[in-house]
Amino acid sequence: MSTPRPKKKAIRNEPLLYEETKVQKGIWVTPSTWEKMKSVAVSEGISVSELVERWGRHLKVRSASSHL
Repeated sequence: MSTPRPKKKAIRNEPLLYEETKVQKGIWVTPSTWEKMKSVAVSEGISVSELVERWGRHLKVRSASSHL
């Protein structure tokens, strides 16, 4: 289920869903992975960019001391 957009008009370079604006980055994935990502994004009613954003926001970052 997708998160509904705020009842606010999107304005370039102003955050809408998060506290910061998105910037363009590049990733390399296989064609089959890209198709799977597109399929999941469509089923959720979001873009691939938003799919990656949500995945990244749920990652746990280990502290330097936990690697010792």
